[in-house]
Amino acid sequence: MNGPDRLPYRSTLFAELLALPAASARAAADPNRSLLASIVAGQVAGTGCLPADLGLGMAAHTHLIREYFPGFDCRGPQRAVEAIPEWSDLQKLLLEHRACENPSELLVANIIATACAGRDHLWQDIGLANRDELSRLMWVNFPALARANTGDMKWKKFLYRQFCSREGIYVCPAPSCGVCKDYAKCFGPEN
Repeated sequence: MNGPDRLPYRSTLFAELLALPAASARAAADPNRSLLASIVAGQVAGTGCLPADLGLGMAAHTHLIREYFPGFDCRGPQRAVEAIPEWSDLQKLLLEHRACENPSELLVANIIATACAGRDHLWQDIGLANRDELSRLMWVNFPALARANTGDMKWKKFLYRQFCSREGIYVCPAPSCGVCKDYAKCFGPEN
């Protein structure tokens, strides 16, 4: 479902979301609003791997929609995401490096940790339009981690490398790397 035929629909959804007035001035000014719109648009359009609640649970997801995009009917595909045992460790890593400027950082950490169970690049698993959006998401919410990614490593691999080095594990592949079409790009010699 991540094919090019989904792109016009996704773009339309994204524009609709941003055209809605946020429920509060704080939500309207939140730098995550456009990034959250991109995530919601991707999920509703059927891109990425996130479940209908974005991995937030129904209460938090309902709050997100009511606060940032009131009145939006966000019925996307119902899908289950494989639970990964390191979800809470990834969430903890993200939260320890959050910018502490916006409450939405907590939502973003949960969405990213959930999307790490996907089989594609992290930006694709989240349902974002491109990798640049993911980099912006990381800089806005987790600037210390963004600064630490000095080699512009693929984000999922970078997060797993950070998590594993904290645990003293030095052979730690990200999930599903063995079946990824870009395996050689991520695991080839690093320049």
